[in-house]
Amino acid sequence: MSIKVVGTNKKAYFNYYILDTLEAGMLLTGPEVKSLRLGKLSFTDSFANIKNGEVWLYNLHIAPYDYDTVGQKNYNPCRKRKLLLHKCEIKRLQSKVAEKGITLVPLKVYFNERGYAKVELGLAKGKEIVDKRETIAKREAERRILKTLKYKL
Repeated sequence: MSIKVVGTNKKAYFNYYILDTLEAGMLLTGPEVKSLRLGKLSFTDSFANIKNGEVWLYNLHIAPYDYDTVGQKNYNPCRKRKLLLHKCEIKRLQSKVAEKGITLVPLKVYFNERGYAKVELGLAKGKEIVDKRETIAKREAERRILKTLKYKL
């Protein structure tokens, strides 16, 4: 069994410089796992924060599972979710996030080989508007190059 990627946060790569990445487990309920397996999630405005020695993931929208009859009425799709990390990893993250302009951003959600839901967190530093324009210009240049090479063959 291989890794099954559920979703990728493409906006994070556009809006931030990703300095470092790490893998964390997520504390989820049963219907949330089933909904994730169907790929029903959104990264809009999601971020992670460290409080009281624990890492929490905020605003990750996991849609309600359609066939859940018990917990549908009081389910909050954007609730904060606890991330599972070792204490030494949390301390290292806390020292990095203490620097000005550094934040924790979820990059992708996936199921590992053992079937556990994992989130890849990135230590990120925000890009300026000029940097975003450069990213767009590089992407467009690469597309033009690939297009011309395609037609020359």
